[in-house]
Amino acid sequence: MNRTTQDPSPSSGDRPSLSEDRYRRGARRTGGEPLAASWTPAGRRARRRGRGLKGLIANYGWRIYALPVLLVLTALVVLDTAAPTTFGTATDQAAEGTPTGDAAAASTPRSPVASEKPPPQIDLKNFPTAVLPEGPRFSEQGAGTWQLVPGSMPQQVGTGTLYRYDIAIEDGVEAADYGGDRDAFARTVDAFLADPRSWVGTGQVAMQRVEGGDVDFTISLTTTSTTHAMCGFSIQFEASCWHPPSGRVIINAARWVRGGKAFGNDIGAYRTYAINHEVGHALGNRHEGCAVDGGPAPVMMQQSFGVANDYVAQLNSVDGGDRNAVAADGKVCTPNPFPVAPQ
Repeated sequence: MNRTTQDPSPSSGDRPSLSEDRYRRGARRTGGEPLAASWTPAGRRARRRGRGLKGLIANYGWRIYALPVLLVLTALVVLDTAAPTTFGTATDQAAEGTPTGDAAAASTPRSPVASEKPPPQIDLKNFPTAVLPEGPRFSEQGAGTWQLVPGSMPQQVGTGTLYRYDIAIEDGVEAADYGGDRDAFARTVDAFLADPRSWVGTGQVAMQRVEGGDVDFTISLTTTSTTHAMCGFSIQFEASCWHPPSGRVIINAARWVRGGKAFGNDIGAYRTYAINHEVGHALGNRHEGCAVDGGPAPVMMQQSFGVANDYVAQLNSVDGGDRNAVAADGKVCTPNPFPVAPQ
């Protein structure tokens, strides 16, 4: 392999001494020595640097004037960034027609309200509480057939006349209407009826869920179309009912999903009321009105429609079949889901 060789090393007689400036201009670079550049180009005389202000001006020229200006601008930018942002003074706002004083406070954007804030209390006396609340969709069209939910109680709850029941869900009721768990729905109904504030708390009624055999009634979650067909629709608001020919306590899916306006957003209390009210019909109880103004409503009051006697009486007069159940006497109760009303 060919190699490029360097010039032979000079003899000892020609080798420069260690004190020699090997980087002086015009000197020849020996092998292995680095390239050198002169700090002072050829033909140019080195300039002496002045001292003091005149020296700075001579050395840096216009740049010496620009430096203070840049420092001032930098300080202004920092101060402007750190200061809170305002959108005009009071004088500017008044000139532009922006409200000031109380009006300005009212127009000032506010932070979002808490998502868990409860809805405002409604006027139970004058508000049309029979209207179905807004909410999720519900099953409207069913098959008119029901499937029993398996399960039973090992023993009765309460003392007095024993009533046996089972639980069913209509074919066509979507799983979302009862939380997707048929057994959980049935356990919820069992818990409502076993509550000591329910009918078993009266000391006259005992309850027991059975699976198969004779029952006194079947609690049936039902679509709205089938509910209308079985319960009627003379009052043009969603309702549940007791249907003696079939022995079914019809629980309207629309109400189970959305509740009643008199109960506000307490869907659990409304569902407790719906079961106790309709089972109350199966036990032979009729509708009642508010007995004590400001007191808890009787569970047999039509609380799905409201808790004001004047309002419910108006609906009953339209219905024509139960017009004497509620007297239009101006009394207004508070919602109550239990037969054994709180004292």
